[in-house]
Amino acid sequence: MMIRRLLIAALLSVPLAACQTAQQPVATVDDDNWYVGSIPDQPHNIPLVDRRKMDAKYARQTVEYKGPEKPGSIVVDIDERMLYLVQPEGKAIRYGVGVGKQGFSWRGVASVGRKGVWPAWSPTKTMVGIKPDLPRHMEAGLDNPLGARALYLHQNGADTLFRIHGTNEPWSIGEQVSSGCVRMLNEDVADLYERVPVGTTVFVKRNGRYRV
Repeated sequence: MMIRRLLIAALLSVPLAACQTAQQPVATVDDDNWYVGSIPDQPHNIPLVDRRKMDAKYARQTVEYKGPEKPGSIVVDIDERMLYLVQPEGKAIRYGVGVGKQGFSWRGVASVGRKGVWPAWSPTKTMVGIKPDLPRHMEAGLDNPLGARALYLHQNGADTLFRIHGTNEPWSIGEQVSSGCVRMLNEDVADLYERVPVGTTVFVKRNGRYRV
């Protein structure tokens, strides 16, 4: 836990790049009280969050969905702090998410360019330029900012640097906390990971629009 605390503290003042900033002071959060067990996984078990500590609306659930997107699409609503995996017959699986803080939330249409299980993490050049003491690389693990899974968003074959990924900060779900990426509970992103293939279309919208 100490590595994660030091990393998050270092990232609190970084306003640019993707996925790794947090706004809540780590000292005010008791990590252990947020977990009630774990889900078997490889190479690390996924910590299971105590859902009683969260608003029930952020629980994974199947809901009615009236949008025009085709089944199989991912729709992220930044304003709602929700991610929808569109299903047939007017349904969607809905997950609560954390989104980019005000002024840094990305929107647009992308696709899942690749998927990662317990991915490693490296800061972007922008982040290193702002915060030279950041670690240059972190291997997969419970302290890694990308969590248990990551979906890498691409446009026209190029990496956008934005991700849908797990988080080791469950208290951040429903908040504006990152520099643009979409974070999910590790158990939720693992569920989503199994449901969507590479190539899945991802719509990220703000103010009801995903066209800039």
